[in-house]
Amino acid sequence: MTTTASSPSPTPIHTARLLLRPYEPADEPAFFALIDANRPRLATAFPARVAAVQTPADARRVLSVFGHDWRINRLYVLGIWHRETGAYLGDISLKPTWAATVTAEIGYYLAPEAEGQGFAREALTAATGFGFYSSVQAHRLDIRCRADNPRSCAVAGHAGFQPLPVRPRLWPLRGTGSAEILHYALYRPAPTT
Repeated sequence: MTTTASSPSPTPIHTARLLLRPYEPADEPAFFALIDANRPRLATAFPARVAAVQTPADARRVLSVFGHDWRINRLYVLGIWHRETGAYLGDISLKPTWAATVTAEIGYYLAPEAEGQGFAREALTAATGFGFYSSVQAHRLDIRCRADNPRSCAVAGHAGFQPLPVRPRLWPLRGTGSAEILHYALYRPAPTT
């Protein structure tokens, strides 16, 4: 479901070390290269993205869809770049639910060489500001982390997300060896007077 509210400004978000911005067509080579080089690692958490981006032409199409989704308020995808070097590090997205109380789910991934340097925490902090204070105006932000990914769980906790009770599965996960999914939530701070 989309909303009639205006879409958030595509103005880049600057942090101390990062630049987060909607993708542009010129980003296709870096976007494709990161996914192509990390297919097995990304497939467990981002199977649709990995399946959709099999060739550079697919990457161009996906980036175009991201732009369309932004304009209709379906999904906001921001590429993550290192401000100093210009290196492409990964991306972070917010998928809103336009119910009476707006929520948005955040997903992100980084290139392996960008992990362990605090970039995920920095990008997540910027994305929470975007989710709460842009025209999205989410009441709550959610993150799902695989239990076998302690780094992702730690990033959520560091950004203030609180773990939610484990949800029982109505159906077992397909395949074998699938990790439990942990849910985290962060509520928009009440305005100060």
